[in-house]
Amino acid sequence: MAWGGVWARPGLERKTRSMLVLAMTATLNWPHELELHLRGALRNGVTADEIKEVMLQVAVYAGAPAALDGFRVARKVLTEAGLLGDAAKPG
Repeated sequence: MAWGGVWARPGLERKTRSMLVLAMTATLNWPHELELHLRGALRNGVTADEIKEVMLQVAVYAGAPAALDGFRVARKVLTEAGLLGDAAKPG
């Protein structure tokens, strides 16, 4: 269901769905899932700046520890993708 029907529904763009999943996996502190979905989010058009904003939202609504772990995973994925700049740093 998660990989088929939900992602294929017309109600939200894939980019939006990716950002929602990033926020949820970071909030739940699921680093392996977050890493997987960060790569997918990049393929779905989510930018490094948008990832930063998602993690900042996580910080406010789910707490700094979840967001800091999310930033660590994002930094790894963005570095591997050659996209790391100041966008992956908090603040």
